[in-house]
Order: sequence, then structure tokens, then C-alpha cells
Amino acid sequence: MSAEFYDTLEHRDPAAREAALMAALPRQVAHARQHTEAFGALLSDVDPERVRDRAELARLPVTRKSELLARQQAVRADGSRALFEPFGGFSTIGWRGLLRDSGARRVFQSPGTIYEPEGRGRDYWRLGRALHAAGLRAGDLVHNSFSYHLTPAGAMMEGGAEALGCTVFAGGVGNTELQLQAMAELRPHAYIGTPSFLKILLDKAAEQGQPLSVRKALVSGEAFPPSLRDWCGERGVSGFQCYATADLGLIAYETQARQGLVVDEGVIVEIVRPGTGEPVPDGEVGEVVVTTLNPDYPLIRFGTGDLSAVLPGACPTGRTNVRIKGWMGRADQSAKVRGMFVHAGQVAEVLRRFPEARRARLVVEGEMAQDRMTLRVETEGAAPGGLAEGLAAALREVTKLRGEVAFVAAGALPNDGKVIEDLRKFD
Repeated sequence: MSAEFYDTLEHRDPAAREAALMAALPRQVAHARQHTEAFGALLSDVDPERVRDRAELARLPVTRKSELLARQQAVRADGSRALFEPFGGFSTIGWRGLLRDSGARRVFQSPGTIYEPEGRGRDYWRLGRALHAAGLRAGDLVHNSFSYHLTPAGAMMEGGAEALGCTVFAGGVGNTELQLQAMAELRPHAYIGTPSFLKILLDKAAEQGQPLSVRKALVSGEAFPPSLRDWCGERGVSGFQCYATADLGLIAYETQARQGLVVDEGVIVEIVRPGTGEPVPDGEVGEVVVTTLNPDYPLIRFGTGDLSAVLPGACPTGRTNVRIKGWMGRADQSAKVRGMFVHAGQVAEVLRRFPEARRARLVVEGEMAQDRMTLRVETEGAAPGGLAEGLAAALREVTKLRGEVAFVAAGALPNDGKVIEDLRKFD
């Protein structure tokens, strides 16, 4: 096997990969349904044996971070159950005293406040694959400047580096002077952290006339535009990015080809229309929805709220999994119109009632207190009679606000994933 690849999974036949994922899918659905309270309720009417392809997967509900938070808060408010459901019924593992098998190695806190478990497997969050693609190898000393306090990023990255055989310096966040001192004295080969802190370190080192030994980096948690990537490269640091979350671990990672992000081997990724959960055609921007094969935290169709799109073709490095463009904004869009919030999901509900309407975008215009809403709708050919009136009535029913309807040709709306576009200026 070429040293370029982390393992043989990365370059297997795409049909074999898809068959393996779809064979694992019904088992994971059954496991989540049977062993977690939350998915036992959410998937109570689902026959797991039927969920053997992406079309059937797309019929399942999308679960969102807000639901994790709401269920955890509900449990905490119920004092009689608080000890037994710290994860809102989404996890199959815990610790002594919980009404389930033990196995959690760590508990993390995410903003909200949401608590999430980490199990005991090697490279539990699968970050080793992304680190390997970024050039890290066994024996490297890695300066990890992600936080180890409360949140999971530091520990997640450390697990991946350890799996590669790297040695990790737990730098954490902040304390720039102390971190630079450690870099000068330990001479690490690689950096892990946010791109903005890497820039701070490089700038500060240049101010002090201190050359850094770091030559490779894996960054995450923020946008890593080509301009910043090139700026780091000019200073001798070859930086790559990955896309990971506290709930799912690694979702996708950049390779030496620098053409999008390759989807990780341990997840099933869909790109869906925001607010509906309906998969969009390849190339169209939509929300990233992920099903993880982790049995400890079996999130099924977890909506990340992030926008991306599938790139055509395979990665030039020989990796054969699907590629996505990377982070392209947020899908959980809303606008306040005449004192009321309008959400992307409401626009999706209006469209759901009219199959002849393909895509739509709600455009909000006007001056303060004189807002105007226009639902721009794509149709094939001339719009059927009565469609405009039906859409306008549905828009008023769902949002409790009046709006106009305007038809545009199929493909006329921008492919940027936006469902609501607010053109007002609040100067």
C-alpha cells in the first residue's frame, strides 16, 4: 500500500464502499432504535430492515443540535431522571450509576449547554485520517493548540495523532508567549489548531526574530481561505483543513490535491435542501446531513446546519470517496419580518405542499417597518393556473405574514444554498 494512503479503505472501489455502508446502515438504525430512548421515539415507526439504500435513508427525520439540547434540558428539569439521561437519550454509553452499559472515557461540554460522550476506541473520532492526509507521520512532535478545557477539539485531535504514532504537546488555547517558548525549545514538526491562531504564532515569531520549526499543519474550526493558506505556505508551513464536529468527529478532510474535502470512511453524508431533508442533485448547494456508524453515539441523519455541495469526479490523489466543496455558510437561515421570525423550514413547508414548485427563495426587501416578502419560485415552463394564489395563501398560513409570489425559470435562482435572502439595509 502506498504511504500516501492512510489505509486501503481510501482507495477501494466506490461500489464496494457504497455496498459496505448500506449493509451497515440498517444495523445502525436498528441499534439506535433499540438502545437509545431518543431514537426509539424518533424512529418508532421505522422498520430498520427497509433502510438499505439512500432513498430509504432520506425518508427518516433529520435530527438537529437543537433537539439534543432540548432533550437534555428536559431531562435536567426532571429531577427524577437527571442522573440517568445526561445525554438526552441519544447515547448508548455512560458510567457507573447510569441505567445503561458503562464505557464513556470522557464527557465534553459544547455551547448550549450540551453534554456529549466519548467512548474508549482507538482514534475514537477518526481524526488520524485527516492528520495523515496533512502529512503527519509516526515520530512527529505535534503542537496541539486546540482547547482541552470543557470542549472536545483538543482531545479529539490528540487521539488521531496518537493513532498515527505522533507525540503530542498539549498547548491548548491562548498564552501565546508560552506557546512560542515551547515551540522554540521543543521544535515541533507540526501544528494542530485554528488557522487564526497559527497566523498569530507566525506573526509573533517573526516579530521576535524566532524561526519556527513547524512545517505542516492541520487546521479546523474556522474558514481557511486560499489567501491564508498561501500566506502560511510562504512562511514554510503547509496547512490543510478538515471538517469535524463535536458530535460526529471527522466528516471530511483536505488532501494534497487541494480540490475540496474527501468524505471520511466512517460516515454517510447527504447534501439536502435546507428545511426539508430532501437530497439535492450533485453540485447543488445544500445542508450537510451526516449519519455516523459509531455505536456509542449513533446519530442518524444529524443535520449540521452547514452548507456544502458535492464535487464531481474523484480526488486526483487516488482516494475514491465522494468530495464536498467544504464549508459554504450556514443553512439555519432566518429573518425578522414585521416583528416575526421567518425560518427556512417554513419556506420548505410551503414548497412541500406544491410539488410543481421546484426550488424557491424568500426575498425580504424594503425599509424598516415597510418590509416586503417575495417568494421567488422556479418552475418548468409556464406556471400552472392557480399556483401563485396557492403559494401565497400557504405562505401566509405558515408564516402569518403576507407575501408576493414571482415565478422564475428553472435554474435561475443562485446555487448558494440560501432559502431566505434579506436585502434590507439597517444603517
